[in-house]
Amino acid sequence: MILGVHSTEGSEHTPLKGAERSFVRAFQEADTNDAGLVTVSAIPTLVKQVLGTISNHEMEEVQARVDVRAHKGEITFPDFMEIMTETMSSTTQWGQLKTPLSGHVGFDSLQSQITQKALKRGFEFNLMVVGESGMGKSTLVNTLFKAKVSRASCMQAQAPIPSTVDINAVSHVIEEKGVRLKLTITDTPGFGDQINNKDCWTPIVDYVGEQFELYLAEEVSINRKRFIPDSRIHCCLYFIQPSGHALKPLDIEFMRHLHDCVNIVPIIAKADTMTIEERDAFKERIRDDIAAHNIRIYPNGYDPEDDAEKSLADAIDALIPFGVVGSDRVVKVGNKEVYGRQTRWGVVEVENKEHCEFSQLRDMLIRTHMQDLKEKTDKVHYENFRRQRLQQHHEQASKYTGESNI
Repeated sequence: MILGVHSTEGSEHTPLKGAERSFVRAFQEADTNDAGLVTVSAIPTLVKQVLGTISNHEMEEVQARVDVRAHKGEITFPDFMEIMTETMSSTTQWGQLKTPLSGHVGFDSLQSQITQKALKRGFEFNLMVVGESGMGKSTLVNTLFKAKVSRASCMQAQAPIPSTVDINAVSHVIEEKGVRLKLTITDTPGFGDQINNKDCWTPIVDYVGEQFELYLAEEVSINRKRFIPDSRIHCCLYFIQPSGHALKPLDIEFMRHLHDCVNIVPIIAKADTMTIEERDAFKERIRDDIAAHNIRIYPNGYDPEDDAEKSLADAIDALIPFGVVGSDRVVKVGNKEVYGRQTRWGVVEVENKEHCEFSQLRDMLIRTHMQDLKEKTDKVHYENFRRQRLQQHHEQASKYTGESNI
């Protein structure tokens, strides 16, 4: 038993404590006939009531426990308690469960302990930008981080467009208010720039897989490093031409081949070339194309951890694809200096939400969801890769040794 759950076997008068009290209360509310039984269909609701929102995979495990114990479509109280106890032991979602303390213990300092260790070590974030040349990828990245961090900014001369897709990464260590971040920008020059762009996404898919392979090799090494260097791509910004029509076949094929191995965030480049009405209609057609081809886009393509995260994901989803404008030049508007693009008819302010959605993209990417992007990379994309690769190794080993892989 965990988190204050104490066995009641052998005594009907054992006091109820901690989580057990919450289990009993939830069961009693569902058992309206006071028969000691609840229907199977009520169990998922009771689990969410006690533990809060849990993942689809965890709910499938709950359902499996219910199926084993159900009799004529109902669950008894003892079986319900066993289901909840087993679920508690396999999840980190604890909802409103809380056992009161009689005094100060000190584990409230855990947050500061974790923060101090993390600040000493620093953080890593790996961003990939993909799109045809001339769409402002380098400028947008520089604007996001307010520094010359793009690959093009680190080159003394303009590089010619390669005849095939190149993969180039450049790393910087940047610091803000004592927080150090190793930022790696991966560019893909040559993507979509050829007459025949067939399979031009393959080098990118291979590169993402290679980073997973490097991480896995270090993870399973006998003498692995204390902290494994992380070169896995945490987010891919995919630049869409502001054509005003719909996604091109290349856009669809790229996202279809990449959405299972990286978090994709589509953006409309140079959105100031369109009117607001044109942009909104274009965004709607893009969303229709994404839905029609079952493309998973971050963040709403992933299971939220709770209702608050779901609400935030829905708000971001309403903006996708972000219509953005990039500029690393400072212009004067009235009495203030802003990042913007000076035109003959006025100034397009990059950080003005009335002009474009750059601020919303930056807030999502850096200020609210950077850690979540890293977690989704590790817990979803890398975990899928790791499971498939280890399964392959297991099957190969079984084949050569003659052992069953069952």
